[in-house]
Amino acid sequence: MPWGTQRFAMPVPAASSRRSFARPASGHAPRAVGSESQRQELTAAQQELYDWLADYILGHHHSPSIRQMMEAMGLRSPAPIQSRLRHLQQKGWITWQEGQARTLQLLEADPGGIPVLGAVAAGGLVETFDDLQERLDLTPVLDTRGLFALTVNGDSMVEAHIAAGDVVLMEPVLDAAQLRNGTIVSAMVAGSGTTLKHFHRRGDQVSLEAANPAYEPIVLPADQVSVQGRLVAVWRQV
Repeated sequence: MPWGTQRFAMPVPAASSRRSFARPASGHAPRAVGSESQRQELTAAQQELYDWLADYILGHHHSPSIRQMMEAMGLRSPAPIQSRLRHLQQKGWITWQEGQARTLQLLEADPGGIPVLGAVAAGGLVETFDDLQERLDLTPVLDTRGLFALTVNGDSMVEAHIAAGDVVLMEPVLDAAQLRNGTIVSAMVAGSGTTLKHFHRRGDQVSLEAANPAYEPIVLPADQVSVQGRLVAVWRQV
């Protein structure tokens, strides 16, 4: 869907602050940081471990333990794994603090993610962007199982910074009883259609509350409300 220039706002703090892992493109050989002359070739054993690490991190979004690496490589001792990791680091393919497997990260010429270059003030001026501080990784949002999108109509959620024409990304809700009060949801009201509102449950009733004082809450028995999804992010055309 061509939306032109967009803003991607994530209301989930954990997703908006995560640093990205570098990822090799599927089906292509991994790359080390630096020019061709600076790269060092890997042995077959080192390449095997690196390829497995790349697949694991791509699928899990975190690095594996030494024991997991041992099992994957069919080894009974951690020593060969630690040796391979040291060589991978020396040759510029990974960063790793010895003894702390979870600190392992892959290095690539293109680390992926969106660079976060600093802060910007909505009032006065702040210092100009000078260097890369971190990378914003949208993968946890876009990889959410069953993620779906809805286009917003109306202005009932404007005080939650959701306006008409925005596209909201929703995570399916399997059990509405697990929702926290105040969560923004898309909910189907029997006989009335679907609405985007703050969800509140009080006993055997559900209150769907707008983020606009012009709209009264929709209060119904819980069995007349079917929660379809929970808000994960807002995609805005500007």
